[in-house]
Amino acid sequence: MPVKNRFAELHDEIAAWRRDFHQHPEILFETHRTAGIVAEKLRAFGCDEVTEGIGRTGVVGVIRGKETGSGRTIGLRADMDALPIHETTGADWASKTDGAMHACGHDGHTAMLLGAARYLCETRNFDGTVVVIFQPAEEGGGGGREMCADGLMERWGIQEVYGMHNWPGVPVGQFQIRPGPFFAATDLFEIEIEGRGGHAAKPHETIDTTVAAAQVVTALQTIASRNADPVGQVVVSVTSFQTSSNAFNVIPQKVHLKGTVRTLSPEMRDLAEARMTTICTSVAEAFGATARVDYLRNYPVMVNAEAQTDFAAEVASAVAGGCDTADLVMGGEDFAYMLEERPGAYILVGNGDTASVHSPDYDFNDEAIPAGCSWWAEIVERRLPAA
Repeated sequence: MPVKNRFAELHDEIAAWRRDFHQHPEILFETHRTAGIVAEKLRAFGCDEVTEGIGRTGVVGVIRGKETGSGRTIGLRADMDALPIHETTGADWASKTDGAMHACGHDGHTAMLLGAARYLCETRNFDGTVVVIFQPAEEGGGGGREMCADGLMERWGIQEVYGMHNWPGVPVGQFQIRPGPFFAATDLFEIEIEGRGGHAAKPHETIDTTVAAAQVVTALQTIASRNADPVGQVVVSVTSFQTSSNAFNVIPQKVHLKGTVRTLSPEMRDLAEARMTTICTSVAEAFGATARVDYLRNYPVMVNAEAQTDFAAEVASAVAGGCDTADLVMGGEDFAYMLEERPGAYILVGNGDTASVHSPDYDFNDEAIPAGCSWWAEIVERRLPAA
C-alpha cells in the first residue's frame, strides 16, 4: 500500500501543528507547552487514557482497538524537545525563542505521531492496545531513561516499542533501517591535569601542564588507531581544552579537558574507558604532572531487535515501495533505554536534500509527514491485525 489517503487529507493540519511546535521550541524537560498541547489533542481525538508527567514532562496516550482479545500492546514513541541553537532558516515559522530551535526535527516527530494517533482513534481497526509515547529530553537529558524509570513499560504492559527519526540526505518519504547495534553509546569524559604553574620565561621551574595535556590529547587517539580492533567502531574526541590561566606569560597550574567517546559494543566501551584512564595518568606522570579522569557512561548503544526490524522494514516497504539498509550512526539516541527494556525497532525516514540535523539552517520537511504517519499506523494495523 502507498501512504494512507487519510494522511493526505490531514497533511496541512498536521503540518500546521508541526510549525506551531517549531515556533515554540522547548529544551530538555522544559517541554511544558508542547506536552500540554499533545495531551489536549490526544483527549480531543478520543484516546482512552491520557497521562501527563511521566518522566517529568512526558505524555502517554492509550488507544484500544475495536477488539482487545489478542492481549497485545505495542508502544510508539516520539521525542518533543529542541536544541539550544539560534535558528537561521528565515522560515515564516522560525523559532520565536532566541537561542532555541527545533534543529533535529522533533517537532516533526511529535506532529507525525499525533497524526497517527488521530487516525488510530478514528478507525480502531486493530485487535489490541496502542500506547503513544511523547518523550522529553532526548537531546542529552535522558528523557527515555526517566520515562522507563517511571514504570512506562510495566504500567501500560508494553510488549514491543517502535521509534522513528527523520534523516537528511535520504529522499523524502523513503526509509532506512538496520538490525542490531545502530546508534552509538555516547559517553562523556573530563580530565584534569595538574602540575606546577609559573612564569613562562622560566619553564624549567614549572611542571608544564599545557605540554602534558597536549600529549594526552594526541595519545588518546591511539585508542582508536592502536588499541581497538580495526573492524570495531570507536571515536574519541577531545572537544574542550581550558587552562587555569589565560595570560600570555603564565604556565598554568591546571588544564581541564572535556570530550566524548562513541562505541557500538559493550566490549569496545570497556576498552575505551580503561585505556583512557591508563593513558592519561601515565602520560601526565611522564611529565611530572598528575591526571584525574572522570568518565561518565551516558546513553547506551541503541540495538534494534532482529524480528522487529524485519517487520518495521516490511511495513516501510509497503508504505514507500522499499526500505534500504541504513549506515551505522556514531551519534547517540536515548530510545536505546526503551529498547533495553523491550524488543523493538528504530527507523529513519527521509527528510530530503536539507541541512543536516543540529544545524542552525535545518528544518523538518513537511512533505515527509504522510509517509511517517502511514508507517506508524501500518505498524499497528499489521502487528495487531483485526479479526
